[in-house]
Amino acid sequence: MSAYVTTNPATGRTEHEYPGLRDDQINDIAERSANGFETWRYASVAERAEALARTADLYEKRSTELAQAITTEMGKPTKQAAGEVQLAADIYRWYAEHGPELLVTETLDPQGAAESLVQTLPIGPLVGVMPWNYPYYQVARFVAPNLLAGNTIILKHASICAASAALMADVLHDASVPEDVYINAYASADQVAELLGHPAIRGVSLTGSEAAGAAAAQEAAKHLKKSVLELGGSDPFVLLDTDDMARTARIAARARLSNAGQACNSPKRFIVVDDLFDDFVEGLVGEFDRAVVGDPTDPDTDVGPLSSVSARDTVVEQVTTAVNQGATLHTGGAPVDGDGAFMRPAVLTGITPDMDAYAEEIFGPVAMVYRVHSADDAVALANDVAFGLSGSVWSTDIARAAEVADRLDVGMAYINEHGTTLPGLPFGGVKRSGYGRELGRWGMGEFVNTKLRRTATR
Repeated sequence: MSAYVTTNPATGRTEHEYPGLRDDQINDIAERSANGFETWRYASVAERAEALARTADLYEKRSTELAQAITTEMGKPTKQAAGEVQLAADIYRWYAEHGPELLVTETLDPQGAAESLVQTLPIGPLVGVMPWNYPYYQVARFVAPNLLAGNTIILKHASICAASAALMADVLHDASVPEDVYINAYASADQVAELLGHPAIRGVSLTGSEAAGAAAAQEAAKHLKKSVLELGGSDPFVLLDTDDMARTARIAARARLSNAGQACNSPKRFIVVDDLFDDFVEGLVGEFDRAVVGDPTDPDTDVGPLSSVSARDTVVEQVTTAVNQGATLHTGGAPVDGDGAFMRPAVLTGITPDMDAYAEEIFGPVAMVYRVHSADDAVALANDVAFGLSGSVWSTDIARAAEVADRLDVGMAYINEHGTTLPGLPFGGVKRSGYGRELGRWGMGEFVNTKLRRTATR
């Protein structure tokens, strides 16, 4: 039996423990989801859209409660938590308003028949495996399009997110999504594997680590079921020129330190041309030093705790290893004395390909800054990792920036912004950052049956 435990990372105190799913319940929830599908698939698209619209309204109505839950569970500062709740509401509302048009039957050229149509239909029960760093947003971008399409969901959240997982289920059920259509399951990894082997389950979407993604994909493939994976990232932030270094450094620091640096699409590698390098490092160090690290419930806090003491210690160890291997530490990198999972934001330079930090993802408030001689060097460095989630290029010359952005091996390339996520934009990566897309019309297309219906002439 798995154990779901809420331990407040700001205090180190255990707030609550939740019983995990029993092994003898696995078949039951798969069958429940299958039974729910047989009803939900035949509900009208308008009915399903109305349920999503009510879900969006309830997220906004219960925003304070929802935000407080994730501040307690994983240490997200209150203002950032409220912003995530609103983003989730926006996703549900976008699919309520724009999703129905993505499900309209398409009429094709008959090509010798009386009629040729393509229908977009649901495929059945799905399993979602979600991470702790954005507890509401990452669930919404999987759940909203699939509920609208007519699929049913079994949601296995991260073990530290039991309270927010339960709140999400409550909101959806209060919005008239039937209990067998959305099931919250406190399952273990082994139980997820067993669920994927059940004949009723038709696919899995996982956001998490490379190891978890590989395991889920292997299990799904063994049973000929589709998977969508959103995994790690080591996003480049390529700075070619700027007319306001102070502003650029401030934006860079804010992007890296948001959510204590615990974001797959956070800019982790800052790649800066020679003549700007020293000024950028100085500005970034200043911004990191000014960032307020502390109580996530304090509105003045910029950087809360990491999700756990073990997560904090892993990041501190990565910084220490980089320094031992020859990198230069300009500020931070040490744990904060006292209770909780706090650390001082760190800036590293002098990282070379033979160092561990060059290739690995550092999932915390750490910036790695690289010096390059040209745009070509910047592209080569940016692409010289196994990840390919997103990246950004910064310049006053938009045409030049676009040319560089087009050469980045990523799923999302930004110019003069980084990591923007909106309900109508596709989200996803390439290489070891995963495959498949979420959000917009692309998210609607992952777990559906594109069914041809053709009528012959008589």
